Amino acid sequence: MLVADTLQMKTALTSNRKPAATRSAFTLVEVMIGMMIMAVVFVSLYLGFTQGFGVVQVARENLRATQILQEKMETIRLYTWEQINTPGFIPTNFNAYFYPVGTQTNGVVYNGQMIIAPAVMTESYAADHKLVTAVLNWTSGSVQRQRQMTTLVSRYGLHNYYY
Repeated sequence: MLVADTLQMKTALTSNRKPAATRSAFTLVEVMIGMMIMAVVFVSLYLGFTQGFGVVQVARENLRATQILQEKMETIRLYTWEQINTPGFIPTNFNAYFYPVGTQTNGVVYNGQMIIAPAVMTESYAADHKLVTAVLNWTSGSVQRQRQMTTLVSRYGLHNYYY
């Protein structure tokens, strides 16, 4: 009786097994859908990296433009009233460069212009002021970019209103 029970168990185990031809696997449709999902994920990842590097490059160029404009405004602050009003003392056109460290690019050339004009005021002291504008133009890829900074310069400098 013990032998009969053992045979019955073996038959039960073998009857639950599926033949090799009926075992399930991934179909071609499932593999193709999986490949399409992976392709979309990789393309999105690549585009994300590309956009991120582009944003960082534009931010670097804008920061360098701001530094150049700030430098020009700080030098204007150091000039005397006579120097500011002397034609040709302050160059009207200038070039500045930006070469990113560790990159293989040629860098960016900033073309600048200094414009010194009478201040747009109606007050009696308008003749004692000049409007100084520094303008930068550069090409980033195929996009033309421009930034400018403006300040007023007074003949007598900052006034002390405290007595």
